[in-house]
Amino acid sequence: MIKFVGVVAALILALDAIPTAQAQVSLEVSKITCDQFAGYRITNPQNIAIWLNGYYHGKRGSTVVDTQKLLADAQTMERYCAAHPQALVMNAVETLFGANK
Repeated sequence: MIKFVGVVAALILALDAIPTAQAQVSLEVSKITCDQFAGYRITNPQNIAIWLNGYYHGKRGSTVVDTQKLLADAQTMERYCAAHPQALVMNAVETLFGANK
């Protein structure tokens, strides 16, 4: 019985010493389809819309964020993507909001 308790204790200590693996997830945004965007397959579409908004504002050198327009644009994107599930999200942004977005 004492050997059993010793083995269990050693096993617990050994398992405790193993470092936990932390997942790191990276996304290639240019490959996200509208189906993935509108279907919540990657994350909440608003998270991607925020990133896209920042990306395109950064390309223009703008530091202004209109939060109400951002929400409206995200909803417009979701509607477009529901109708065009095979389209790429970045192409959808270009189609809906033009190159200046």
